[in-house]
Amino acid sequence: MTFSGESNTIPFPVMRTDSDTLGGRIWRARDALGLTLADLAARLGLPEETVGEWECDRAEPRADALARLAGVLSVAPSWLVAGIGGAPSLLPDGDEMRLVHRHLDAVRRLHEETGEAIAALEAEIARLAGRSRG
Repeated sequence: MTFSGESNTIPFPVMRTDSDTLGGRIWRARDALGLTLADLAARLGLPEETVGEWECDRAEPRADALARLAGVLSVAPSWLVAGIGGAPSLLPDGDEMRLVHRHLDAVRRLHEETGEAIAALEAEIARLAGRSRG
């Protein structure tokens, strides 16, 4: 029932959308973090070619990859897909952030190398232990 002079509509907040493409938004978020395409691909555990195809809008990530991508880029999945929500901003100290990210990438690589070295040592210990029993 509507009374004279009353509105029965529910006001919804107006959301501004980003008119860029999915690939363009991926590129902008990557650039805001100072990551190279290779850096982003490595963080996602995917081939650089795959991520490059996304950025060029020649392919789209599956849902699970999209969720990981949003996490790595520190943006909402809704912003990546439809441009809804806040876009990443370039920080005024972008050079400093890039340097910190490069250091973080170096530490991640060292962590991976350390894990591989530990696995190799464990395998060698197991091989030597098996030889001494035999």
